[in-house]
Amino acid sequence: MNRSADWLHQAEADLAQAQLSAGAGHHEWACFACHQAVEKALKALHLRHGQQSWGHGLGRSFRDLPAELARSLAVEVADLEDRLRVLDALYIPTRYPDSLPEGAPTDHFGRLQSQDALGHARALVDAIRAALAQA
Repeated sequence: MNRSADWLHQAEADLAQAQLSAGAGHHEWACFACHQAVEKALKALHLRHGQQSWGHGLGRSFRDLPAELARSLAVEVADLEDRLRVLDALYIPTRYPDSLPEGAPTDHFGRLQSQDALGHARALVDAIRAALAQA
């Protein structure tokens, strides 16, 4: 049974949660939800192509896609690998105070970071949705 549609559905729900969190001023949570949205969308793409994707690294998940599919996505999304790097850098410090020199994540992330993360995540999830529709 292929559950790629379920993973994409959750990716889109995570993206909606990111928007809500940003609007409520929870920018650290919005940034993390953006990472999660792209992670789940990439997992959907792997599943659609008969693969499993383990771990949380977006760059690695992208590199583990079939080469032709990865090239196609890179054409669709400008600076795709840099966008993945930006989102990968948000995975831990948005949640854990001990990943920062002082303060809680909520003190370190603001509107600019969450809007940047939302822009990257939307572009990536949109491209992955389109790739899934073609598969």
